Amino acid sequence: MTTVSPDTGVGPLLRDWREQRRISQLELALRADSSARHISFIETGRSRPSEDMVLRLAEQLDVPVRERNALLVVAGYAPRYAQTPLDDPAMAALREGLDRLLAAYEPYPALVVDGVYGVVAANRGIALLLEGVSEKLLTPPVNAMRLTLHPDGLAPRIVNLAAWRADLLAQMDRQIALVRSPELRALYDEVAAYPVPARADGTDGTGPDRGREQERPAAFALPMRLEHGGRVLSFVSSIATFNTPMDVTVAELAIETFLPADRGTAAYLHAHVPS
Repeated sequence: MTTVSPDTGVGPLLRDWREQRRISQLELALRADSSARHISFIETGRSRPSEDMVLRLAEQLDVPVRERNALLVVAGYAPRYAQTPLDDPAMAALREGLDRLLAAYEPYPALVVDGVYGVVAANRGIALLLEGVSEKLLTPPVNAMRLTLHPDGLAPRIVNLAAWRADLLAQMDRQIALVRSPELRALYDEVAAYPVPARADGTDGTGPDRGREQERPAAFALPMRLEHGGRVLSFVSSIATFNTPMDVTVAELAIETFLPADRGTAAYLHAHVPS
């Protein structure tokens, strides 16, 4: 959740977003069909922007939906975007659609997370990979980053842990810069402080890979290489979000799918995930 001080005007907040995006007042003015002079007056508090102008500037600055509500409130307007719980009846169609999508992706792993990586839904491919993870990490609320990086989670079985961990932390760091979430920052500090566990082969994932594997995956993307069932499975992941969300909850959902990076991994999943 984003926290803003009531003593902070909307102008300085918009200026902070503009500077973060590395956009000049003139460029922003051209994008928002305004003038650099008017943008300057808004940022210094000499001019109070209309509700429409706040939304136009937020759109051009790619401000997340939650933070657009915060800008509107500080500017003296009502929030524009609802935040509907996923268990609300109004979200039934969304939940059903997500469930169908995850089921259709089986036997390959897929899950849905919220803005702080809380697991909203997952399919049976994910359940297979989580075999052996500590029950305390599987007790709701379940968090995908904790599952992956905790020493009692997947971390000891990730062959290339150093590279995968660095990629996940960098991903979180970029997201923190975008959404300015204290909760996300706290999660980052927590998982970044986890000790890197020793693997069963005596390594910690920082040196050359020594895991048992049937074939080397194609180097078209950084894979997650995970030991499971006496072999090394290799996956590349993709993340999808909703276009033009009008609800904070929906805006913060992300669907992560794991594509087998080699034929051996695909065959293993087809053989072990119930159809």
